Amino acid sequence: MTITKDMSILEVVQQYPDTAAIFMNAGMGCLGCAAARFENIEQGATAHGIDIETLMQDLNRAVA
Repeated sequence: MTITKDMSILEVVQQYPDTAAIFMNAGMGCLGCAAARFENIEQGATAHGIDIETLMQDLNRAVA
């Protein structure tokens, strides 16, 4: 896997800009909020009630 659950949301979006749409479509529209700077993907997904496994598959598919 290129993207892992423990990577910060902001780190992923900066490194792979195409993932912003994946986060937004999953219900994580808070990419610009302060939490995105320090929360990892798993924490953000849990806070928003998003299935982490599906999100990880979608993110890694987008950067493959």
